[in-house]
Amino acid sequence: MTLRVLVVDDQAIARAGLATMLDAEDDIDVVGQAHDGESAVRTARATEPDVIVMDIRMPGLDGIGATRQILGAQACAVVLITTFDDDQYLFDGIAAGASGFLLKDSGPDLIGAAVRAAARGDSLIDPAMTRALIAQSIAPAPARRADAVQQAALASLSDRERDVLSAVARGLSNGEIASEMFLSTATVKSHISSVFAKTGTKTRVQAVVFAFATGFTDPSTGEPVPPSG
Repeated sequence: MTLRVLVVDDQAIARAGLATMLDAEDDIDVVGQAHDGESAVRTARATEPDVIVMDIRMPGLDGIGATRQILGAQACAVVLITTFDDDQYLFDGIAAGASGFLLKDSGPDLIGAAVRAAARGDSLIDPAMTRALIAQSIAPAPARRADAVQQAALASLSDRERDVLSAVARGLSNGEIASEMFLSTATVKSHISSVFAKTGTKTRVQAVVFAFATGFTDPSTGEPVPPSG
């Protein structure tokens, strides 16, 4: 299956470079380019891409605002990309529903992998940003456990849904989860959709943040944390 990709960047050279890099992949077809957030919203509506590779810092409507608008109106996935190693961009992007987050100095292999992961419903975050995500999610423990709404959402998960959430936190794909749990991929997707609905999350990244923030999983391993006491 050829993935339809829209490239968004306010710098013409960077935009052309990303488009050329992605178009060179056998399974990726760049169906459009846009120079800012507003044109990204229009172009996404016109081209119906599977994945959008979106710069964050752009004049007018930025990449995070555009991501929020696009994902609120149509089914696709967004990979955010930037030159700025800023933790706040990561958290804002996750909140907007992005499926991936990369720095612009990422190599073509990583960018291509992020596009493919997003198209599968998986997520990929640049390793340099993952450390910030974990650090923010694990500190401090008392604050993590203070949110009664999140704890109630966690308590509503079935045992199978907890197993699936833990597997997602360990970075397993749907196919890997299916193999490990002896389930069909369709069943895994159904469980993940249920986890999203019960926890109020929309993406795998948001679900992982939920698992870390509630103390359900150990950020260093993704394994469930044994109950205290």
